[in-house]
Amino acid sequence: MTDSTVRIDISDLPAVVQQFLTALDARDTTAVIGILTPQARVTDEGHTHTGIPSITDWIADAASEFTYTTTPVAAERTGTHQFTLTQHLEGDFPGGSADLNYRFTLEGTQISSLVIAP
Repeated sequence: MTDSTVRIDISDLPAVVQQFLTALDARDTTAVIGILTPQARVTDEGHTHTGIPSITDWIADAASEFTYTTTPVAAERTGTHQFTLTQHLEGDFPGGSADLNYRFTLEGTQISSLVIAP
């Protein structure tokens, strides 16, 4: 944790972050896209997807590649408009389980950036 990082209760994450996670888990592309800025960026597995068409493809690929469940573990406010959620994933991907950090940057009531990494 840095000096500007503050642990928060998972339920205190901004509503847009909670809506995004619910929509992503449900593979509800329409709901996910409605939460993002037009030029949003999502980085996952070292690949960055910029803009709605690219992110839509990322959601479709992620949905077809593996089946997994997520369990929120911890949350932090890492800046004025930045939040990190640590989630535990279990599924049929290599290794079977992983803890990943979802680093969100907000722009108003939308998400402008998400980085998913260990």
